[in-house]
Amino acid sequence: MTGPTTLTGIGSTPRTGVGTARWYRGGADLTLPDRPDPSTVDPAIERERFEAAREEAREAIRLARDRAEARVGGEEAAVFDAHEAFLDDPGIVDDVEDAIADGTPAEHAVRDRFEAAIGQFEGMDGRMAERADDLRDVRDRLLRALLDAPTPTDLSTLPAGTVLLAERLTPSDTAELDPAAVAGIATVAGGRTSHAAIIARSLSIPAVVGVVDALAEVADGTEVLVDGEAGEVVVEPGEKRRAAALRKDDAPVVPEPVSTADGRAIEVAANVGSGAEVPPASDRGADGIGLFRSEFLFLDRESPPDEEEQYEAVVAALEAFPDDRIVVRTLDVGGDKQVPYLDLPEEPNPFLGRRGIRLSLEEHADLFETQLRALLRAAAHGRDGNGGGGSEGDGASDDDRDDRGGLAVMFPMVSRVEEVEAALDRVESVAADLAAEGVDHAVPELGAMVETPAASYLADALAARLDFLSVGTNDLAGYVMAADRESDAVADYHDPLHPAVLRAIDRTTAGAEGTDAWVGMCGEMAGDPELTELSVGFGLDELSMSAVTIPAVKERVREVDSAEARELAEAVLRCETRAEVRDVLGLDE
Repeated sequence: MTGPTTLTGIGSTPRTGVGTARWYRGGADLTLPDRPDPSTVDPAIERERFEAAREEAREAIRLARDRAEARVGGEEAAVFDAHEAFLDDPGIVDDVEDAIADGTPAEHAVRDRFEAAIGQFEGMDGRMAERADDLRDVRDRLLRALLDAPTPTDLSTLPAGTVLLAERLTPSDTAELDPAAVAGIATVAGGRTSHAAIIARSLSIPAVVGVVDALAEVADGTEVLVDGEAGEVVVEPGEKRRAAALRKDDAPVVPEPVSTADGRAIEVAANVGSGAEVPPASDRGADGIGLFRSEFLFLDRESPPDEEEQYEAVVAALEAFPDDRIVVRTLDVGGDKQVPYLDLPEEPNPFLGRRGIRLSLEEHADLFETQLRALLRAAAHGRDGNGGGGSEGDGASDDDRDDRGGLAVMFPMVSRVEEVEAALDRVESVAADLAAEGVDHAVPELGAMVETPAASYLADALAARLDFLSVGTNDLAGYVMAADRESDAVADYHDPLHPAVLRAIDRTTAGAEGTDAWVGMCGEMAGDPELTELSVGFGLDELSMSAVTIPAVKERVREVDSAEARELAEAVLRCETRAEVRDVLGLDE
């Protein structure tokens, strides 16, 4: 492959890096010997080998967990607890031992059982399919122990300026990487919500996954640009593309809130999907958290978190941003977010079925009440910063509460006014229960996600009942354009710059005019510095994004003139095609 070539994948870490390609083939040394005749195998010896391999793998997993916790925090490192659990899973261990008893060598029994489990996970949808890489990680540890195979390349010692290319990376592989040395990651396989991708984001390493087979043609030593925001891998990029892509990461951190050139304050907050992402958000200058994805507390475990665990997680975020607003989204599962122990309904099209607030008001009413109890208690902590002296009543009406400070709670997947009214009733009921128990609490700001066309059409009615609205452009684009964002076949449809999506955003901000409700945006569009002027032109009060893009967006906000931004928005709203929109914005197709 020669000359500038752009390969497309899935942007995992929205940063950009340029460096020298280096291939990593972690599992290439795990070729098994031919399977012998069962009559020549001693099951007792093979069981001993299997048990020794399990203990060796267990020790390595615990060491990997300790290293990962020190580098990316306990939330991300917890994946290795799940890895250790695989070593004791009766469904795996018993099957391996049964195969050994039938005359199968331990390494073949391990490979056969794990391959079956990997196939089962890959047959599932969304995050569950991506958990197959966790099984591969454990399988490879066991096979290396059984085959006495050397460990793969030490990824912690890669030379500076390396762009690491691989068929796939396991969580163990990724946790070893030195972000000061690795300029980027690109993999043939993998998804954005795999544990390896999550760890890469925590390390702020630019990453693009799922580039498919075209990546295999990139030779070692080639200069490669990894654009984790655009989801592109550019082979031998030209100087112009190289400079433009890297410019996004050059903005200095701005710790204080920013305003446009004409003095309009714009809150620039962070989207957070784990506790480990809170400190990096603060380090990048976030004005609080605009999207705290509470479902991360429910994932990768066998039962839901209790009230106290949820309370402590939210309080930790409040304490990290004592002067800023923390917006917690109530449990948003269903669609692509499956949680096995919640026994979610099986539906032919889960994205159009029971998810978000629909589940919270019906099947998951008990979980919703527990979460609300934790949130109202945390809101009292956020009021005075020490957890005491909370008050009852409408938190949004407290005159002494800083407009930017404290807790806010928003409901996902809203499509009816009745859902909002029912959710508000639940909040009122929980507040009454806490008051009767003598528990400190406060009612936080309450809002709704605008991610369905129905919510944008009802924005005026929703804003009249709530303290804020938050536009989720990722799902809004999908629902407006009837396009699955995970489907390459309709990728051109899933774009927030389609005129229909932009008009839905404008309808939302227009609907909130004349009310006391503020309007934010927490989709990927909010984190694109090239779209900051347009976002301001739509009248948004807050933009929330991945922490890595906060400095660039803050820098851009300072350059924007509000009147000119509105003129730009009006020009865009007159467009009838995506090409026209991009032309008005000066963007390349």
